[in-house]
Amino acid sequence: MTIRILLVEDQAIVRNGLKMIIEQDPQFQIVAQASNGLEALEELNKYRVDLVLMDVRMPKMNGIEATKRIKITYPELKIIILTTFDDEEYAYQTLKDGASGFLLKSSEPQKLIDSIHSVLNGGLVLQEDVAAKLMPKLLQQRVTVQNEAPLIPLTDRELDIVKLVGEGKTNKEIANSLFLSVGTVKNHITHILQQLDLRDRTQLAIYAVKNGLV
Repeated sequence: MTIRILLVEDQAIVRNGLKMIIEQDPQFQIVAQASNGLEALEELNKYRVDLVLMDVRMPKMNGIEATKRIKITYPELKIIILTTFDDEEYAYQTLKDGASGFLLKSSEPQKLIDSIHSVLNGGLVLQEDVAAKLMPKLLQQRVTVQNEAPLIPLTDRELDIVKLVGEGKTNKEIANSLFLSVGTVKNHITHILQQLDLRDRTQLAIYAVKNGLV
């Protein structure tokens, strides 16, 4: 099965390097490229893609705004943010808007490839040093959220699943951990998202951290 990828990066030399790295995996194919967020939206009108690799700082439209717009139009599309800036604000905003991962361009090539596989399998990927800065921000907000409204009741099994989603586990990893089928895990997550009025598992992961489940 070929995974179709849109690569969004304003520097041509970086785009070419990323393309070479990504296509080392025979499953991955860069089917379109863009140098800014506006071009990315145009390319998505032309091509069907499974995942977007998105730079943050770009002319005309940056990666944060592009991520927000893409997830509104294509809510199921996976987006991984790539940047040279280990700024937790970028990570926090893009995750809130539905991105499934945040990596620095200095990451090892294999980490990038592994991260794409993980996100496509339902995982949430965060660069370690970015996560270290982001978690205190989420934890600080946890008390406020808990004071504003009580948790919507979930079963013990659902809470276990939410916790594992918050830890960035894929559906397969959750299934193995809880001795369930992957299909059962997917059904549980769909029901949980409906119960909590959340859009996707990224928002669910943030919810888990904010509410002290991780």
